[in-house]
Amino acid sequence: MNKIIKNTLILTAITVVSGLFLGVVYDITKEPIAIAQENTKQEAFKSVLPDAASFDDYEDFAADRAAEILEENGYEADEITEVAVGKDESGGTAGYVINVTSHEGYAGDIQISVGIAADGTVKGIEMLSISETAGLGMKADEEDFKDQFKDKNVERFYYTKTKESGDNMIDAISGATITTNAVTNAVDSALVYFQNELGGEANE
Repeated sequence: MNKIIKNTLILTAITVVSGLFLGVVYDITKEPIAIAQENTKQEAFKSVLPDAASFDDYEDFAADRAAEILEENGYEADEITEVAVGKDESGGTAGYVINVTSHEGYAGDIQISVGIAADGTVKGIEMLSISETAGLGMKADEEDFKDQFKDKNVERFYYTKTKESGDNMIDAISGATITTNAVTNAVDSALVYFQNELGGEANE
């Protein structure tokens, strides 16, 4: 009986010490981890809005308002998850970075970061998370596909299977129409949010 009590006390002491140790390690590492995560996010933002020197959270962002805007425009399958304001060297607004989650992917959600200049020009897109079919839908993460959206000032994008020309036309990925549709709609969702909440004709 005494042996059982002794072993229990030893295990309890080990658990308490381990817990305290983990707490100390967490306190030491949480700030460097947070800084590293913020730096990674800033780099991602910079890649889609290169004219910006720094980025701040858009303080007026409201998820319910964003959802309302998307629903009103027929993009219920998408979700605006984060909005950042890109500032130029003088502190003026260079544009916005809008993160969108599409629930229309073939293999699951696709998370996309869209950079939109103050005049409504899409400056770039990046995949934050995508797990589509290798050799098919995953081609959406290749530069040849993403660059189709770059430096285009249009109201909406549409995908084509017949190589139709025009700044607003996106060549569909062969064998991956669902992925193409999901990405195109996600970028359009960012444009719709920009036009109705951040700038564009709706707010002029």
